[in-house]
Amino acid sequence: MGEFSALSTDLTASPPAATELHRYAEALLAHLAAKGTAPPAAPSFRDVSGYWLPPAVQALVAILSGDDPLEPLSKAAGRDEQQTALFLCLALAVSGQGSRIHASWLGTAFGELSLDRPVSHGQRSLWLAAARGAYGPAGKIFVLRKLDALAIQDRADPQEWVQSLIPGESAVVVPPSLVDFPEMAEIPELARPAVAAARLARLRGRCAEITSARQAEHDSAAPLDNSSNSPAAAWAENEPLAVLRSLIGLGGPAGPMASLSSYLLDDLRPGADPHLAAIALHVAAPILRGVAEELEADSRLDPPETLTVPLLGHRIHLRPEGPDQDSLAAAEESIVTDGIVPRGRPWAAVVLTVAGVACLIGAVFASHLLAAAAIAMIGLAGWQLWQRRKLAEADARYVASQVNELKELAEGAVWALHAYARESDARAKQAAEDAAELTLLIRRGPRAAH
Repeated sequence: MGEFSALSTDLTASPPAATELHRYAEALLAHLAAKGTAPPAAPSFRDVSGYWLPPAVQALVAILSGDDPLEPLSKAAGRDEQQTALFLCLALAVSGQGSRIHASWLGTAFGELSLDRPVSHGQRSLWLAAARGAYGPAGKIFVLRKLDALAIQDRADPQEWVQSLIPGESAVVVPPSLVDFPEMAEIPELARPAVAAARLARLRGRCAEITSARQAEHDSAAPLDNSSNSPAAAWAENEPLAVLRSLIGLGGPAGPMASLSSYLLDDLRPGADPHLAAIALHVAAPILRGVAEELEADSRLDPPETLTVPLLGHRIHLRPEGPDQDSLAAAEESIVTDGIVPRGRPWAAVVLTVAGVACLIGAVFASHLLAAAAIAMIGLAGWQLWQRRKLAEADARYVASQVNELKELAEGAVWALHAYARESDARAKQAAEDAAELTLLIRRGPRAAH
């Protein structure tokens, strides 16, 4: 836009003139922001040849005093029409007297928006002031038309806009019917309708939050809405005042500029200014309508009659009448195979037994110590055989418990699938209501809230 350009070289050539001008301009802005009026003292600075600010300040003081500003206004516009218009629009906005601007000033000051260029600080400050109602309904409609002309929805990623409206969305939604089988909620055929319905409900809630907050603040005496002509001291953000200070050469280096899409996406996030959110929601309306239609269609998808689900690490095919017996038998076979540890012949016990018997025979002809050794070896062999039997029994009990649990889970999953199917009608009906309400909310737009 060419805003915040360097001061005229004439100011450098005349330091006293620059000092007088800046001193009065700074006092003027402070007075306007705090009280909405010009300082009681008349301007004492001199004109600077070729520089737009001195006559622009004189024109502003004349407007605030109710005098004819035509002469200084024409002089300032002749030197820099856009800077003059931006200065007057913002100065009157921060003083709470935005209704005094001329209709053509906004267009001159605002310039053209583009999806391929960053939004200038001047454009964003006018956008903010108009959103607050500083220029009345006409100012807000002016910004909306500027945004509408860009057809932002043609180049938008719908998921990016949804993410801004409802961040932190869970990837899995467990409906009441699947509370006991949360792993089934991750199966695409079951997850898609449930996730779509939940997302649609959250979108409706967020849109209702934006529109109701905007309407509530309009109906109240909240200072965010400048319909009461509040000066900038009552505003929650000071960007217009910061831009004004930069225009008169008192601000520091301008911060980085953001793209149009970045501003709109930020304005939609929870906690954003409700006035800006209302405008951003208007821009997002065509995108959200398409998203709502897709989500409603997904929420109406019929649940599958048959389904393969993971249960205890096994894939069981479920039918309406019960679990498929072939898949259940295959799973049981796998449980038996994995649950029973293969064990070889008890050679150690056999060797101990044979050795024990040999020692007993030897004890008949030799020392009694051989008899004691024989008894010990035979006893150890018996203990090993007993331990082996206990392990086999434990394996059998584990396999039996796993098979029983698998059957119970399979039966329960079938009933859960039936319950999910019964929920689908209610889910689809609620999704249709959410989509209709969401469409109604975004159709009203920010104009209806003013």
